[in-house]
Amino acid sequence: MIAAGLRQLTTGALQPLLQSGMPALAAAAAASRRAFSVAATNGDTDGVISRGADGLILPHGGGSLVNLMAGSAAAEEARSRCQYELELTERQACDVELLTVGGFTPLDGFMNEDAYRSVVDKMRLPNGLLFGLPVVMDTRNDAIKPGAKVLLTYKGQDIATLDVESRWTPNKVVEVSQCYGSTSLEHPAVSMVATERGPLYLGGKVTGFELPKRVFPCQTPEQVRSELPTGTDVVAFQCRNPIHRAHYELFIRALDAPNVAKDGVVLVHPTCGPTQDDDIPGIVRYHTYEVLQKEVQNPRVRWAYLPYSMHMAGPREAIQHMIIRKNYGCTHFIIGRDMAGCKSSLTGEDFYGAYDAQDFAKAHAKELGMKTVPSLNVVFTEEKGYITADVAEKEGLHVKKLSGTKFRQMLRNGEDIPDWFAFKSVVQVLRDHQQHQKQ
Repeated sequence: MIAAGLRQLTTGALQPLLQSGMPALAAAAAASRRAFSVAATNGDTDGVISRGADGLILPHGGGSLVNLMAGSAAAEEARSRCQYELELTERQACDVELLTVGGFTPLDGFMNEDAYRSVVDKMRLPNGLLFGLPVVMDTRNDAIKPGAKVLLTYKGQDIATLDVESRWTPNKVVEVSQCYGSTSLEHPAVSMVATERGPLYLGGKVTGFELPKRVFPCQTPEQVRSELPTGTDVVAFQCRNPIHRAHYELFIRALDAPNVAKDGVVLVHPTCGPTQDDDIPGIVRYHTYEVLQKEVQNPRVRWAYLPYSMHMAGPREAIQHMIIRKNYGCTHFIIGRDMAGCKSSLTGEDFYGAYDAQDFAKAHAKELGMKTVPSLNVVFTEEKGYITADVAEKEGLHVKKLSGTKFRQMLRNGEDIPDWFAFKSVVQVLRDHQQHQKQ
């Protein structure tokens, strides 16, 4: 009933247009705010927000943010005791960074075998705390055994050390079946675990030296928290692609939900680590976010970037994202249709239902101490701007459509992209990227 109510919700026009004072669009926005109701959000499944003395939500587990960075003397001492060295992949570097800065709080290192099995089987740490997906270090070096100290390097940097306390050969079939709901190599994460990860997993405490040098800056949870307003709500919007008009409409409208404070803000927090092979490169996505931030200049929208490696794990990944965003200071999380979903590389069929992640997140929000704001399937109509697809169909409105394939074709051909679909600044970055590829 809740989901059905949400899918009938009519949304208003875009915030930049509202600011221009267009009466009809302002009226539409007011109507959409009235359409929100407690039944349309998640009053029955929302968690209670526990705040610290600083007025911000407490990190996952209710303690302090984990910080594994060592001082220069301690770092040099740790480095001198290393017997082995491992060069990190981009995915592993993202995991090490999030461990080091506290994005994976309360973890203080890669999961040992007990924690790994507990998370795989029960989606919980051994102490019972929810955790969506295992965080492990894989290797092909069978000389590394428990008790060893390993230097972790990345593109010429000494990033961290790993004190190995556990080594095991994982049952990858069980892992992918439990975590991704599939054992098919057509699932990108199953393929990653089977073909990219080594046959051995290592667990143990991590000591950080420095963060990976990136072309796009990724603020730590502590840095993001220091810039958030205190004593109010922070709604996280997760994405891995450039933001177009419909996306912007979704997260701006989320601020009107009755379970969000009137002075709440949105934290747009895109993942800039590895995603799917056919996704736009992280650096290009970063530039689209930067220009859009300048174009909209909305004081209720904050921006930061997350060095996270996507698993495309659907429901379980929704939980992982909520935990990470809680550590970054977010009280609410927008759950999109088919969040973190993926399609078969062979048949193109979806691995998860459109609302599986949404329902799974709502079912666990209370235990996580967070609140969810489901996003809407919005379409653009000539008569009323952005509204939900079922309302447009019911009222017989003229829906404008532009497929991703057609959009990319228009970009390649230098054709004008309609303003209702995309922001001009974002389109220009994408055009520049395509021109660069041709050279």
